[in-house]
Amino acid sequence: MNLATLVGRNLVQRRGRFIFTLTGTSIGIAAFVALLTLGQGVTREVNRQAQGLGANLVVTPKGWCAYEQISVLTGEQLPEAIPESEVDKIQAIAGITAVPHLNEQTAFRNRPVPLIGVVPDRMQALHGWHVSSGRYFSDSMDAGVVVGSAIAQQFDLKPGDSFTVRGHPLPVIGILHDTGSKDDVAAFVPLPLAQRLYAVEGKVSFVTVQVPDLSQLEAIRLRIQEIANVAVVSDRQLVTSILSIVGTVGSAMQAVATIGVVAAAFGILNTLLTAVYERRREIGIIQAIGGSKGTLFAAFVVESGLYGLLGGAIGIALGTLAAFLLGPYFAENPLVAALQTTTAVLLDAKTTGYVLLFSTGIAVAAGLYPALRAARLSPVEAMRHV
Repeated sequence: MNLATLVGRNLVQRRGRFIFTLTGTSIGIAAFVALLTLGQGVTREVNRQAQGLGANLVVTPKGWCAYEQISVLTGEQLPEAIPESEVDKIQAIAGITAVPHLNEQTAFRNRPVPLIGVVPDRMQALHGWHVSSGRYFSDSMDAGVVVGSAIAQQFDLKPGDSFTVRGHPLPVIGILHDTGSKDDVAAFVPLPLAQRLYAVEGKVSFVTVQVPDLSQLEAIRLRIQEIANVAVVSDRQLVTSILSIVGTVGSAMQAVATIGVVAAAFGILNTLLTAVYERRREIGIIQAIGGSKGTLFAAFVVESGLYGLLGGAIGIALGTLAAFLLGPYFAENPLVAALQTTTAVLLDAKTTGYVLLFSTGIAVAAGLYPALRAARLSPVEAMRHV
């Protein structure tokens, strides 16, 4: 009897046990994969939003928390905490482009919409905006609204339509081209108009700074902190800070999922130990006809490996599906809700291979002890059950 026949017969003869053990392994891997894909989706989105920021430094009030840092990338409402007198000090530094932002939120047709007050010419230069229809702001006193492409599509807006902000109807003067960033899901008005509408004259939420000479980045950062009562982080520091928090939460969740995989491994261990006990008669026959201990050991190891390989493949499929189905609910968490994304991505081939290797390795490790028990079973003891 060859190895393949020995393994195949055991799986076919005990279909119920095989299915239940395989299900346990699949569920454990599915939970691990679902959390992994959700975490990768958040990481990808944070990096994408950071690229759309268009700045090297971000000037914020001191003491901002992680949620407020995320809101810098996503355009959500933020406190008005930096006086324009501090902004003027920053703008006076030679060789940089400083762009103040006032991040507020309005309700349009009973739906929340980020509303951002900007300095029109500086914002357009920083982001490289182009208008797909209508026109852009003529100056900072232009009393109109420019909306992102996604907002225009969501509400079926076109130039000339009315956009109400805090009870004040404003004309839609232009619609931006799709940018693939937070700008698509926001509406923009000139900064002085936003300050009047929200009664926060003389204050902004944060300032983005573009430094043409990156070798001067650290010097500029220190200079801003020296002359103004603010905090300054680079775009990379901002992303690292956010991802460290997201990564800590994701690692904790994956650790919990790993416990599920280990529990499934104990299920495989229990299944194979039971199989050793039930198959003593078969083991005795194999030994009587010249079967080696190595063949018996390999049969149980291969069987446990199949549980891991098949369970891993099924778990990857189920976990990916679960991530896409549960992604919208996961995104309701305040820390990631502002990212406005599915938060789930398909695993790449390399990661998929690692997951399969992890699943198979855990299963093989679980099968070593039962395999050793089967190989060490003495022919005399085994033959008693013939």
